Amino acid sequence: MASNKKILIVDDEENIRLLFKEELQEDGYIIETAESADDAEKKIEAFQPDLITLDIKMPGMDGIEFLRQLKEKDKNVKVIICSAYGSFKQDFRTWASEAYVVKSADLNELKTTIKKVLAP
Repeated sequence: MASNKKILIVDDEENIRLLFKEELQEDGYIIETAESADDAEKKIEAFQPDLITLDIKMPGMDGIEFLRQLKEKDKNVKVIICSAYGSFKQDFRTWASEAYVVKSADLNELKTTIKKVLAP
């Protein structure tokens, strides 16, 4: 079980937010969700997440631009990009994230990556 680490899931797809939330809560994480970068920005201050999972393709500000802003504010913020598009892995702008996971129905890769990133 995880040690009450807080994760903010930022994804415009409600089914993805619900799936990630359910699965990660089962692992003992405290989860908050946001449907856009704007929504996430509002929640980060109050929620103070230990980790943010971030989708790239979202309406409004995309995940890559949001990642840049997050890292400008706090270079220690931990971000895992979680996108359906593996092609963005080659985009150097995503390299500021701690990890890049291609979305899949099997969350093992995401869970393993989260454990690694949050490891002391």
